[in-house]
Amino acid sequence: MASPFPLPDPMRRALDLAYAAQQAGEVPIGAVVTLGGRIIGEGENRNRRDKDPTAHAEMVAIREASRRIGDFRLTGCDLWVTLEPCPMCAGAISHARIARLYYAVSDPKGGALEQGPRLFAQPQCLHRPEVYGGLAEAEASALLRGFFAARR
Repeated sequence: MASPFPLPDPMRRALDLAYAAQQAGEVPIGAVVTLGGRIIGEGENRNRRDKDPTAHAEMVAIREASRRIGDFRLTGCDLWVTLEPCPMCAGAISHARIARLYYAVSDPKGGALEQGPRLFAQPQCLHRPEVYGGLAEAEASALLRGFFAARR
């Protein structure tokens, strides 16, 4: 289900990556890192393909962006992702100093921002990005529901 409003290009690309992950048999999640409006890193879930529990879309995108700019600090960068980040990814977002996080769907089971540990609200969290949820929620949610329904 497409959004009734035009999506920013980075979220559209994150959704395209989520569809690609689904085609590869992965949970359909995509992520894009931008700097000054330009994509510098992107990723899709690769856990099964890479046999790596840390190969979440966000982690793949953050690693690529860090390599591309030559620094583990992604100060001034934005992250666009199709699902609320888990605790591992939220920790990486904080450590990378991502400026803004945009995500599509809340994750009641594994999310770490609105749900569960609410990582960015904890006093131990040293960096808190601006967070915007619900962007492309209908399309990302339908994609995830369809993926899991097909496996039941």
